[in-house]
Amino acid sequence: MSRALPACDQSTWSSTCAALLLAFICYALPWSVFAALPIPADNSSVLRIQGSNTIGATLGPALVRGLFEEQGLSAIRIEAGAADNEQKIIGTRSDGRRVTIEVAAHGSSTGFTALQDGSAELAASSRPIKASEASALAVLGDLQSRDAEQIIAIDGLAIILHPSNPLGALRIDQLAQIFSGELHNWAQLGGKNEPITLYARDDNSGTYDTFKELVLSANAATLAANARRFESSEQLSDSVSRDPNGIGFIGLPYIRQAKAVAIAAGESQAMPPSTTLIATEDYPLSRRLFLYIPPDSPTPWAKALVGFAQSPRGQAIVAQSGFIAQTVQAIKVAPDSSMPEAYQTLAREAQRLSLNFRFQHGSAVLDNKAQRDLERLLAYLTAQDKLYRKVVLMGFGDPKADPARAELLSKLRAMAVRRELARHGVIFRQISGLGDELPVAANNADDGRIKNRRVEVWVY
Repeated sequence: MSRALPACDQSTWSSTCAALLLAFICYALPWSVFAALPIPADNSSVLRIQGSNTIGATLGPALVRGLFEEQGLSAIRIEAGAADNEQKIIGTRSDGRRVTIEVAAHGSSTGFTALQDGSAELAASSRPIKASEASALAVLGDLQSRDAEQIIAIDGLAIILHPSNPLGALRIDQLAQIFSGELHNWAQLGGKNEPITLYARDDNSGTYDTFKELVLSANAATLAANARRFESSEQLSDSVSRDPNGIGFIGLPYIRQAKAVAIAAGESQAMPPSTTLIATEDYPLSRRLFLYIPPDSPTPWAKALVGFAQSPRGQAIVAQSGFIAQTVQAIKVAPDSSMPEAYQTLAREAQRLSLNFRFQHGSAVLDNKAQRDLERLLAYLTAQDKLYRKVVLMGFGDPKADPARAELLSKLRAMAVRRELARHGVIFRQISGLGDELPVAANNADDGRIKNRRVEVWVY
């Protein structure tokens, strides 16, 4: 339960309020100190993680290593597991006892199956849990709740080509035509007269689920039967980089030697898979990476790993692993004549922060990531002495028949964020809404409209 903070007048703001708010944040976030965790008497694994190859290949083991170091374990090593894409991370306690965590990375759907049959205590997923999966796992608690659904990183699906391919940008509808086989020759896209070779992740992959949802299903398309399928992200990327006619999709850390192209959705401009655009989830093919922990029966090591992953040190490991950390940073945005005047003013005078607040489907309630981002934002504003009249909230939305209604709804979204932050003492410089201006996704489907319904944070 959070504790209310006393009110402060302007004269004592910087010293007293900042100190109190920082104390509140340190109290509220169980990030920095871990008690010694139990290990079984038979030296069996203390935690089994099953699911996404995107997480399990490098990020999951790196986070486990970091937790082991936090726990004071030594001689930490990683060994191959019983099958491909399985690993064991092993460390030694000061009393000489061995601690083992297993990571099996066979695709996001296998993580939820493993939770259900008891062969894992933590599911790694590169897509949100499906309603059917949450229903099947209801005996373990609400897997869609804030405690269960832990967003540990942001990733972007990169569309990759051979480095010699001159194509620089593609629209999402074109991607659907390419991967369904409707467009089958590069000449149809202004390239050379050569057949297009398709590379895709396998059916168990959360990367494929995300691509299918954001690209194929959104355009009533299905993957062509001749696509070459891969369980391994690295193998897919390396195959595209060796094939002048190849095109594939992959998680951001696995671009490797291939070439990534810019992507456009609807009326948005083409955006490269850059760190900033993925951090704000503006890039059309950005996605969240999840750990799901049964909220009614979490094991101590599962709770500890989730807490460590959300900590500043855990987020540093996220960045080191090639994904996008959820650390709040200020970004200078270049003003552009295509921007609304109010937005140009912000770009000239202020800096945008590297997070957007978004909402639960069909609701004015902040989603699970946004709720944790409130804590991160409070910590940032405290550390940077920006609690008093330094913050601007700018709301956005999707088109309505009445533009005035779209503007009002966008401002109401900003006001919803304001209410949460004001409860902890933040006093704002400005709250505004720009309606359906500056879309980051197409508005002809629910997913795009949800993405456009966002609140940006700017600081002076």
